[in-house]
Amino acid sequence: MSPLILAGLATALAMDVFAVSIAIALSLGEPSRRRTLRIALHFGLFQFFMPIAGWLAGRGLAASIERIDHWLAFALLLIVGGRMLYDSAVIGRADGAARCDPTRGGTLILLSLATSIDAFAVGLSLSFISAAIVSPAIVIGAVAFALSVAGMELAPRAGRVVGKEAEIAGGVILILIGIWILVSHLAG
Repeated sequence: MSPLILAGLATALAMDVFAVSIAIALSLGEPSRRRTLRIALHFGLFQFFMPIAGWLAGRGLAASIERIDHWLAFALLLIVGGRMLYDSAVIGRADGAARCDPTRGGTLILLSLATSIDAFAVGLSLSFISAAIVSPAIVIGAVAFALSVAGMELAPRAGRVVGKEAEIAGGVILILIGIWILVSHLAG
């Protein structure tokens, strides 16, 4: 996988993490360094491990679906990107205010899992096209960590609209990467 594609993929996957970090910071007011670190570590680790889990799950299936793997990768990225666009446009997840401390306990685990499901799908997609997973997983986790910190730090200054726009951009990038996988495979 080219560094440019990997950077785009990691950034796209981290857009919902960025948006959720902004929403959390807005709900907390001025977030502490401890809360920022907890969010960033959890989001980064989940974004690191979920592509690996998806890749491992897909490896067992890869031999039996080799003829349609590019279509599956395209469909998964289209679904995930489309979900991100839908959520940002209709549901507006990034605009919700939290009633409890979302940087602790079960709430933090659920947020980490919810924001990393798309990373699982990407790992699954990468296994279908026989791509390596360790380097992408490291980059995905590191970018998620960095964008979590950025979201927590920028939220008080940036306002609510940034989270929604970031998630829209993430959805569009995932869809474009899915199209790129499909076109590059069909072109030879």
